[in-house]
Amino acid sequence: MSDAPTKTTRKRSRMREAFALGGETVEAGASATIDLPISRLSTRTEITMPVRVLHGRKPGPTLFVSAAVHGNEIVGVEMIRRLLKNVSVKRLAGTLLCVPVVNAYGFTAHSRYLPDGRDLNRVFPGSERGSLAAQLANVFSEEIISRSDYGIDLHSAGTHRENLPQIRYSPGNDKASELADIFGAPAIVESPLRAGSLRQTADEAGCTMLLMESGEALRFDEFAIRVGVRGILRVMAHLGMDVRKQPAPAAPAVRSDGSRWVRASQGGIFRASKTTGSMVREGEEIGSISDPFGDHETPITAPLTGLIIGRTVMPVVNQGDALAHIARVKVPGTADARLTAIEEAALDDPLFDEDEIM
Repeated sequence: MSDAPTKTTRKRSRMREAFALGGETVEAGASATIDLPISRLSTRTEITMPVRVLHGRKPGPTLFVSAAVHGNEIVGVEMIRRLLKNVSVKRLAGTLLCVPVVNAYGFTAHSRYLPDGRDLNRVFPGSERGSLAAQLANVFSEEIISRSDYGIDLHSAGTHRENLPQIRYSPGNDKASELADIFGAPAIVESPLRAGSLRQTADEAGCTMLLMESGEALRFDEFAIRVGVRGILRVMAHLGMDVRKQPAPAAPAVRSDGSRWVRASQGGIFRASKTTGSMVREGEEIGSISDPFGDHETPITAPLTGLIIGRTVMPVVNQGDALAHIARVKVPGTADARLTAIEEAALDDPLFDEDEIM
């Protein structure tokens, strides 16, 4: 009897090994949703972290895309939903891990925090026997970050604030800087790692990561969603994950090496004269604060030349409240024109039809 390998065994030898996650396996060329156990509520209701695994037949990197680390930052959830509609596991090279709701507790409660009052993005990498937040962070670190070569974490502004779509990456990380350019968001901000953050843990694990900020808490923002989905697909194509090739960004992003918040010098009613996405010069007025009668007006000026990447949407302010977040831009040049081109291209994107966005 011949010992020569059959066609079937040769085909199996060329296939990738199954992907293991949470004690389950996903075969090459298949997708599955795996619920990673977290805890039980006082009612015995089980809380899990659902992960959609797309494990391609062809070799390639493992990329995670996560959202709702802060439970009220829901815009990334919609980005992941649309992303999954544009990725075919039959064509995929590598593995895509989608975690649309990392913090299920905050998500269902419409809250940034966990029931123990902790900010999940300050306790990574967590621990098995720590607080609820630490245990949740530990599950994500061990099951997702440790298995990934790359990551994209999706965030929005906090309550009563809005952010321009922007990518943040770690200083000195040339690979992340390259991917930030590929992503094609309006702005790129070099942002130091924060202790206890998911991004710091990924960096220490050798996982190259981008963080996207965009939109408002508890709101969908169509411009942000379109920029996010297209950007993730661009990164995947660049990494050789065999998704459909994406059009190049309409214009280069506005780059910044740092940012600063402008704060209210007094309490009152804030009326903004500049909005998110506006370029401002040092000393230029960006709004004013007055008493409710309008008898006393205090102008608020930009302390540096740059791009407004975030701002408050709450007119009633107290002394010290954050009003506008300005990213320093050393050479403004054609920034306004580039931002306009990126916005127009995103809102005229044929990837999304009218039925999808209604």
